[in-house]
Amino acid sequence: MDFTSLYEVAWLVPLLPLISFLIVGFFGKRFKDKGGMVAIGLVGAAMVLSLIIAYGALTGNLPSEGYFETSIEWVVLGSGFAFELGIYIDTLTAVMLIVVSFVATLVVIYSIGYMHEEGERRRRYFTEISLFVGVMLGLVLANNFLELFIFWELVGLCSYLLIGFWFERPSAASAAKKAFLVTRIGDVMFMIGLIIVFNLFGSLTYTDVFNEVAMANVDQTWLMWGLFFMFGGAIGKSAQFPLHDWLPDAMEGPTTVSALIHAATMVKAGVYLVARMFPLLVFNGAVNGPNVLIFIACIGGVTAFIAATMALNSPNIKRVLAYSTISQLGYMFLALGTGGYLLSQGEIESGGLGYSAGMFHLMNHAFFKALLFLSAGAVIHLVATEEMRKMGGLRKYMPITSLVMLIGALSIAGIPPFSGFWSKDEILASVFEAGSMNGVFMLLYVLGIATAFMTAFYMFRMWFMTFTGPEGEATKTVAERSSHGHDAHEHKKGRFSEHTPKVMTVPLILLAVLAIFSGMAALFFFGDTFYGVVYFDEPNHETALELLESIFTHALTYLSILVAVAGILLAYFAYYKNKIDVKAIANKPAVKPLYDMLLARYGFTKGYNWIGEKAVYGFSLVLDKFDRFIIDGLINGIGKVCMKTGKGLRKVQTGFVQTYAGVVVGGAVVMMLLMYLLMTVLGVDLSP
Repeated sequence: MDFTSLYEVAWLVPLLPLISFLIVGFFGKRFKDKGGMVAIGLVGAAMVLSLIIAYGALTGNLPSEGYFETSIEWVVLGSGFAFELGIYIDTLTAVMLIVVSFVATLVVIYSIGYMHEEGERRRRYFTEISLFVGVMLGLVLANNFLELFIFWELVGLCSYLLIGFWFERPSAASAAKKAFLVTRIGDVMFMIGLIIVFNLFGSLTYTDVFNEVAMANVDQTWLMWGLFFMFGGAIGKSAQFPLHDWLPDAMEGPTTVSALIHAATMVKAGVYLVARMFPLLVFNGAVNGPNVLIFIACIGGVTAFIAATMALNSPNIKRVLAYSTISQLGYMFLALGTGGYLLSQGEIESGGLGYSAGMFHLMNHAFFKALLFLSAGAVIHLVATEEMRKMGGLRKYMPITSLVMLIGALSIAGIPPFSGFWSKDEILASVFEAGSMNGVFMLLYVLGIATAFMTAFYMFRMWFMTFTGPEGEATKTVAERSSHGHDAHEHKKGRFSEHTPKVMTVPLILLAVLAIFSGMAALFFFGDTFYGVVYFDEPNHETALELLESIFTHALTYLSILVAVAGILLAYFAYYKNKIDVKAIANKPAVKPLYDMLLARYGFTKGYNWIGEKAVYGFSLVLDKFDRFIIDGLINGIGKVCMKTGKGLRKVQTGFVQTYAGVVVGGAVVMMLLMYLLMTVLGVDLSP
């Protein structure tokens, strides 16, 4: 198959969802389903094209340079600089195309059932979802950082619109504004980084910036600052510490939006940005590159740990998943920072494994996190609450949903052979190896292991509280509806059948299959290209069997499995067997402050509000006074002086010719005297 001709039309991938955006936006009212099928058809077509392109890239059908690029001139500046619009396809692009297109298609299909009761609002929903998917695919395919930044900002706009979809709710409107404003902090940093990079290289096109000769000839200190500020953009977009607090509040949007943001779009853009600028980070001549990489790893490790602790006692099912997303994104940044550090130290094979494990975890996470969020959406759709304390005993009403959500929980917990195990284990192994070279990474490894334990605990706490135990208030309502035959989604098989419509359960089943097999599929079907999503000249060529042997003969593998099993068992005895009195422990004087602090997110929300009220609002008041008393005062003062001068001069207008002649003669005499004095001072001889 000629993949080159296919790559040349890759611009259709983002264009198809954007066409859906236009059709549904302008004509969706004419469709019975308000444009749902149009969105499915065009987003699905983009998925098919994306998967074919990704297959070509991942099976080695790329030009000899390792990438395919095509572009057109967009803006030509007077100084000779030109900005381009183009596409850039390599193995990293391929992985992102798979993640974004496949998950987005399943989310749109699922939305047909989930948003069924929204009536006319569905048109706006499918319009915004289509735009969201299109701009994210455009971001992935961009061939330069400026084009990426444009789509980056559009992704932020779409998240604002969809988080605030139910804008009449004050909490949703507030969450949308918070997400938009907090991520703007990172976006400003990203823009500063781009300005620095452009000044260093005279271009923002990947092929120009990643040129080794160009990298060697730039000021390395300025390059370090450029990379630092670009990573600031990733911190904001991917909700990393300390800009992480917007993501839990973003749960105010529809659960389908949450699934898309957490699994395929928005927060994954930050991880992709760091992976895309990796050649700059690991360039051998970069003196300060390792410092930036250590910083990236530290932000990831600390974020993973902090977010996991906040999920331990959260009562809200969607917020538990939101905290887990922040934590898993932290793992990805930890892997990228660690892999890059090892590469910068000349450890080609282990560094490549670390980097690729981070991107592999991005792909696996997309599948099991979409599964978990959409499963939670099915639960919320049935019981009309997000509070897990009102659930319980739902397994008999939702056997399929409970099973697939269990699969997702096992995968994120890192239990073999589920997909999350393969990538998380390699991340931790890379961090441990880097620890032998730098003690900071050994501390990060400890945080990573502790996070693995907490992840297993809080995910199974969520599952046990939702699907097992006595029926809660919300579950009893479901039981009453079922007994009276009022459940719209109940199947004819009886009370204990799945209460979720098929249009929602089919995507769940497909995602569950991927949550089980995506790790092994990548390992076996792609063979020695399994870890080929890297930017260095000597990729690892281990076969799948050799990788398996290296994984299961390493003691660290069994340590990560052990801590995950321990977390599951603790949740089992606390929330299923009730052998541990969680409430009594939480109310102990020594534990209660910590328990409350975790519920309060370590005070970050309160801190953000304080900064907004005292610092930002206070500074705004200072600017207001400066504007009114200094700027306006200066302008008004000039106006008053002019007015008074005019009033004074007006009195000179007497209407008598004699007065005017006297003024002229007097003025002439004054001017002559002034000229005489000036000539004298300058030493001009005035004698005849």
